[in-house]
Amino acid sequence: MAEWDIIWESRETILSGLGLTLWIFGLSVIGALVVGTLLLYGLERGGPLVLLLRGFINTMRALPFLILAYLLYYGLPQLGLRMSAVTAGLTAMIVYHGAYFAEILRGARMVLPAGQVEAAKAYGLLPHTIFLRIVLPQLLVRTRPILGNQLILALKDTSFLAIITVQELTAAANAVQATYFIPAEAFVVVILLYWLITICLELAVKKAGLFGARRGFENV
Repeated sequence: MAEWDIIWESRETILSGLGLTLWIFGLSVIGALVVGTLLLYGLERGGPLVLLLRGFINTMRALPFLILAYLLYYGLPQLGLRMSAVTAGLTAMIVYHGAYFAEILRGARMVLPAGQVEAAKAYGLLPHTIFLRIVLPQLLVRTRPILGNQLILALKDTSFLAIITVQELTAAANAVQATYFIPAEAFVVVILLYWLITICLELAVKKAGLFGARRGFENV
């Protein structure tokens, strides 16, 4: 049987891995964005919590993602907390990229003009209302190219989860090549699939930019 015929016959395995990769990626970036937003709001509020939050963000930035995944999957059982491979990988993705999202948004927040927030305070808006309705939408639009790049990094980090036995796309391709010894064809297919997902992400980021421009956020 020709190599590409084997790939076609193994399509269920590869598509199953692709589905799991997309599921983990989608849930993790949504969770990471929520975590990043909460971290930024905590930094906005000030107080002694700021040092703790800054310490967490800096720790995640200094930590290789694979070490965190190893720690959650292999290290926590020693403390009596055992998670499935998927749960450990998903948790690692959310925590790790949440810290990066927080740092990206914090950088944009530092250069956001203070006039709008001061005007909102003068009108008596509550802090969380100001953050959600005035600050956060502008930060998301302003940082969309960097956020888009972070999304691509998050997508690529899902491939590390193969090492903790998550049967995602890279693991599926590895299983096919190990069974039939066709590494070139198996991994070329995986590269093409990651590339297609990346193109979709770039188009989504551009679409978000057009949406922001129509809402008047482009030049704020």
